Amino acid sequence: QVTPSFFMLKLLIVCALAAMSAADIAEEEDVLVLKKSNFEEALKTYPNILVEFYAPWCGHCKALVPEYAKAAGMLKAEGTDIRLAKVDATEESELAQEFGVRGYPTIKFFKGGEKENPKEYSAGRQADDIVNWLKKRTGPAATTLSDVTQAESLIADNEVAVIGFFKDVESEDAKAFIKTAEAVDDIPFGITSDDAVISKFEVAKDGVVLFKKFDEGRNTFDGEIGKEKLLAFIKANQLPLVIEFTEQTAPKIFGGEIKSHILMFVPKTATDFQDKMDQFKKAAEGFKGKILFIFIDSDVDDNQRILEFFGLKKEECPTIRLITLEEEMTKYKPESSEITAENIITFCTDFTEGKLKPHLMSQDIPDDWDKNPVKVLVGKNFEEVAFDPAKNVFVEFYAPWCGHCKQLAPIWDQLGEKFKDKANIVVAKMDSTANEIEAVKVHSFPTLKFFPAGDDRKVIDYNGERTLDGFTKFLESGGKEGGAPARDDEDEESDTEQNNVDEQSTLGVSDMCLNGVHMQKATGGRK
Repeated sequence: QVTPSFFMLKLLIVCALAAMSAADIAEEEDVLVLKKSNFEEALKTYPNILVEFYAPWCGHCKALVPEYAKAAGMLKAEGTDIRLAKVDATEESELAQEFGVRGYPTIKFFKGGEKENPKEYSAGRQADDIVNWLKKRTGPAATTLSDVTQAESLIADNEVAVIGFFKDVESEDAKAFIKTAEAVDDIPFGITSDDAVISKFEVAKDGVVLFKKFDEGRNTFDGEIGKEKLLAFIKANQLPLVIEFTEQTAPKIFGGEIKSHILMFVPKTATDFQDKMDQFKKAAEGFKGKILFIFIDSDVDDNQRILEFFGLKKEECPTIRLITLEEEMTKYKPESSEITAENIITFCTDFTEGKLKPHLMSQDIPDDWDKNPVKVLVGKNFEEVAFDPAKNVFVEFYAPWCGHCKQLAPIWDQLGEKFKDKANIVVAKMDSTANEIEAVKVHSFPTLKFFPAGDDRKVIDYNGERTLDGFTKFLESGGKEGGAPARDDEDEESDTEQNNVDEQSTLGVSDMCLNGVHMQKATGGRK
């Protein structure tokens, strides 16, 4: 006969096993530590998990740690069923491969305990961004605000919040507002029809207000309510007039709709820092929604690669540059080095009116540029050498910090030595972090291009093996074996992303942003 105590014992054993299973999932600062051995158990235990696949050496992953932990703590404290987790992809390579991890950090959201087709995380890297994105994915796009306290809390708890004030929340305008809320991942939305809330915030008619903890404090939408117009309104007002470039703000800066950016490189420790900021901010007021005004602390080590990208040294700061991130990145340099609101306004006005010429960097031509078998090209001598109609010129576009370029260097020197006595063949190299040319846009390192003899200015990409034998066959075949017609810029950028094992992005640390690709590639820009 089975006694009641037997059932009790069985129940206790089942509960103990469940507790042991949950206990198998370790936590670090409220973040679950997942491995292949406990991954599926975690999905069963916690129905909604955001998982970061990281590498211990990755600088961007390290920068994310405090914000990720803060977000995990916020969600845990609220008692939601949403948890944050992490996987060391260098140790758990099978998991990384299963979920297509090719860069770090890669962050994926697993909803409802489902392992298949997780959603890529697409918002910013601050705790509020993470929490807001997750709440949008698991709850209503806009929180219903029933009283003044709820509305005040939404505004107080977030850097930016958007509230729709509608007498009838089923109206067409209210529905357009909800559609807008569904399209924005990183900002919390609220909706209310409560008279006390409407009165408190002095909203005279149905409308939308963006509340923020900077600049004007609030912006009221003016016009006919529609999704596209509301999105444009939010994008124009969600960032400060002047924003600092950091790891955390980068996704907002470079993921936005405004593709023309003016950058002020200035050390925060400078005695006239605030004066420069006041001048910069004053100039920004007239270009809101047209040009994004960004300042970069030139003393921060992580920002040195960006200075290098613009051909700048710390000693040259403070200074101003402008860049467009449309189909092609184009840089502009002001004529005057004096940072005043008047000069900045003139510079930006000339830019918007199409009066500026692009600024192309170039080093001076070295006295011994053609002394060695591998010739040294710079912006100032590139055209003359590469497009010499009597020469076949093979050029490596490199970056001094690029690991793949360093590996290629001895082979490239051997190639130069092998062909040094061939009068019609030139093997050359150019530091593309310090030199720019109109004819070639370099998106990754190393980039290898062949300029065959003739008057038609033909350019051939090298796609063969990066070996002495491969390069030799390519040159001896006149660029046919291992070559391909030069790709257009879009193809080239895509290829960089697909073949990041072989190539490093032009910015490394910040490839991120200026190229409009991932914040960090698995093999490039290690810090």
